Amino acid sequence: MNGVLLDTQIVYLSYRGELQKFPRPVRELIEDPSTVRLISSVSIIEIAVKYVIGKLDMDQQAVREAIRDLRLTELAFEPRHAFEMFSLPLHHRDPFDRMILATAVAEKLPIVTGDRIFRRYSEVKVIW
Repeated sequence: MNGVLLDTQIVYLSYRGELQKFPRPVRELIEDPSTVRLISSVSIIEIAVKYVIGKLDMDQQAVREAIRDLRLTELAFEPRHAFEMFSLPLHHRDPFDRMILATAVAEKLPIVTGDRIFRRYSEVKVIW
């Protein structure tokens, strides 16, 4: 599969119109209509959990709008992604981030994130 996997933070900030927080090459990549932008179902779960506990102000409708407005392609978290987690080093303890990383590794996708810990994983190309 071609494209880039967007980390949850990137989806959230992009939807809120805060692209200026990203380096110019990342903004250009996200804004380029030829870029296939993917969102993992794990990001949707992460947003839902953080919404319910009051850490994010992005409800279900906003997530649906983000997917539509940002022209995101949904990527389901599959058992083969879960099995990839067995071989991931434990640089990151956040289970959502680990699942997103495992998805990127299994799909051989670069991941767009501002999370510096992601760079510790040689198994995946990190953009930013």
